[in-house]
Amino acid sequence: MTRIDRYIFRQLAVALLAVTVGLAALVWLTQSLRFIELVLDRGLSLLVFIKLTSLMLPSFFAVILPITSFIVVLFLYVRLASDRELVVMRAAGLSQWVLARPAALLALIATGICVLLNVWLVPVSHTAFREWQFEIRNQLVGVLLQEGVFSQVGNDLTVYARYRDPDGTLRGILLHDQREDGAPVTILAEQGRITTTASGPRVTLLNGVRQQVEQAPANAPAGTPPLRLNLLSFTENSVDLARATRGEESRSRDSRERSIAELLSPDPAEGLRDREIRRYRAEAHQRMAGPLTTLSFALVGLAVALTGEFRRHGGGLRIAVGIGIVVALLAFGLTGGNLAARDNAWIPLIWVQALLPGFVAAWWIGGAPGWPRQAPPMPAAP
Repeated sequence: MTRIDRYIFRQLAVALLAVTVGLAALVWLTQSLRFIELVLDRGLSLLVFIKLTSLMLPSFFAVILPITSFIVVLFLYVRLASDRELVVMRAAGLSQWVLARPAALLALIATGICVLLNVWLVPVSHTAFREWQFEIRNQLVGVLLQEGVFSQVGNDLTVYARYRDPDGTLRGILLHDQREDGAPVTILAEQGRITTTASGPRVTLLNGVRQQVEQAPANAPAGTPPLRLNLLSFTENSVDLARATRGEESRSRDSRERSIAELLSPDPAEGLRDREIRRYRAEAHQRMAGPLTTLSFALVGLAVALTGEFRRHGGGLRIAVGIGIVVALLAFGLTGGNLAARDNAWIPLIWVQALLPGFVAAWWIGGAPGWPRQAPPMPAAP
């Protein structure tokens, strides 16, 4: 690596690190705001907050690294052109590819990082994040309950408390339980308290009414309504909150928790539907093709910044053109991913979005061989 390569590479690396970390921190801040109240008002420890929110960072980096690579390459080379540094380097005999070499090397390093993220770190971190969510949902329900808010515990249990005393006593409680198929239960109580047991959190309700809608038995007399409402007044009643989904104590794994091999060949014992299998296969191809967009976007930035006519006053037009191209590529990639998830016949679109821009940009940087050019005008005869 020559001194010029080190000079450009150092600026690119520092800028990429600063922009990527800054953008990831901004996204992390916006996503973690929903957990702040758990620390300030509900007693969730700061350590749990930091660990839970930090598990989201690998997925952020995997998404933003291709974009920040493009931004850094484009803006730095446009600045070098505006400062006449590229003019001096070209005057010294450096070709386009020699000038592009530091950015290409950095893009390859960023591509390797994206491969590591997509193949290993993102599934591991997302699995840990889901496990924390499951534990909070089933073991820290008392922390999550907020006064004046209908709190969803899983998909089948809703709890509402009008207000909460400083000692943790809940007042004006409504609990709607759909965990038992065909027999939803609604409980109204004056007050209650959540306690932690060996099987998980449990709410003890005082002075309330239990309402349950049941179907009439098959041997009921003619004219009996198909549904009937059973009312039961109680002085004290307990409801287990730990099992939040019709008695299922284990959680299901989503696509981001699975390895690429599991996505491409799901276990038949899971009984997945065809729609889920198609979505898993599309997710696998997006993970494999995603890192290549880092290299392609960087080459697009190089092609925009290094080619074209020299302009004495800034490179705003080049920046606008480069950003427009990448925005169009991102929109194309989103559309292709959605189509591939519905029908796997569209999976090639994922690879087209990842590879084709890089090949076209490299061809353009190399002088676009084969592209028809207008012959220079012949000098006038004396």
